[in-house]
Amino acid sequence: MTEKLLQYLWNYKVFKHFDFKDIEGNSVEIIHFGKWNKNAGPDFLDAKIKINGLLLAGNIELHIRSSDWIFHNHSQDPNYQNIILHAVFLHNTEIHELTGKNVPTLELKDYIDENIFRKYEKLVEEEEFIACENLFDTEKIPINFHEENILKKLDEKSSEFEHSLIHYKNNFEAVLFHSFAYSFGLKVNAHIFRQIAESVDYSVINKIRQNPIQLEALLFGISGWLGDPQDESMKIWKREFEFIKAKFSISDLTFHPKFLRLRPPNFPTIRLSQLADLYKHQNLFSKIMEAQNADQLYNILSSIKASEYWDSHFNFGSISKVHPKTLSKEFIDLLILNTVLPLKYAYHRYHHEEIAEEIIELYKSISAEKNVIITGWKKLGLDVNNALESQSLIYHHKTNCETKNCLACGIGFKLLKG
Repeated sequence: MTEKLLQYLWNYKVFKHFDFKDIEGNSVEIIHFGKWNKNAGPDFLDAKIKINGLLLAGNIELHIRSSDWIFHNHSQDPNYQNIILHAVFLHNTEIHELTGKNVPTLELKDYIDENIFRKYEKLVEEEEFIACENLFDTEKIPINFHEENILKKLDEKSSEFEHSLIHYKNNFEAVLFHSFAYSFGLKVNAHIFRQIAESVDYSVINKIRQNPIQLEALLFGISGWLGDPQDESMKIWKREFEFIKAKFSISDLTFHPKFLRLRPPNFPTIRLSQLADLYKHQNLFSKIMEAQNADQLYNILSSIKASEYWDSHFNFGSISKVHPKTLSKEFIDLLILNTVLPLKYAYHRYHHEEIAEEIIELYKSISAEKNVIITGWKKLGLDVNNALESQSLIYHHKTNCETKNCLACGIGFKLLKG
């Protein structure tokens, strides 16, 4: 048994039955097993369980043995404060910290069929990129396949924006800020950056945005980085944060961005500073909505850079070789694809009949992404020439191929019919 295998079994719910009982004999109903987190932090996020009639929402941590909680030093890690269940293959010791917080421990060894170990290893060895890999034919791709995928994705994203707009009283600028924060966080810190952005009323952001030092101080302070200043710049940020916090009654709630498995240019320190610099732009929302081509969007975003302190730093107090931290073209492309174009579509979709065609053309004018999903499609013989095609294929892989939803797939239909 490995922890990766245990996570796999939990994620795909591969158990003999689901009449779970914790080590105290209490019935544990798993309402939502959580989202598999493959970065730093708890193994499964946003889970829900019910125990003794009490509904709990939070994160779940898995271990081979209960004692691994201690060996992995989770007790001192703030990322593990919202654990609602400790699921282990073998319970070998009581964790007093968890019992003191009434966090149940679930031992899983009797719920797992031993034959599954062999079956799982065989499955991993034979795992394919897509289910129809051996039948795939580029000639079977339907007409307007990429355009239809992108419009489906944009409609889904628009629905998300509409829910946010209801919550934020139709404030598109606030929703844009939250979406930019999510994109600046990349995959590792996306949710944390959005939590940071949403933890402060946007009116506060709007009042201090012309003072990049104050906006940086706010973002750094909410991230919990200013408690022990290591140099003069940090002292200034701390002073500004304490002033802003008192003036606008900012809560004491802090979030903790992750550095693990990130290249230094993507450190959250750099990305939050760049986000602060982006918001020195006057009328940013209007400029983005009025931009008619990719060049105009690049003009807005290409001047963004982290503040001067970060020219010689990647983290607080540690001096590095001097190098301005600007946005690369690839990162600007990500901001345009993940935030700008979806929000432009959502903003214009009900009163601008040509918006779908205009957005499609903007996708075509941006370079294709490079990642493992696109590499997989290329190995099957597909040419991927622009962001319309790469975004379409990423979306299709996520919504159809990963879930093996072949009967709802235009390619799958043609292959089956053939």
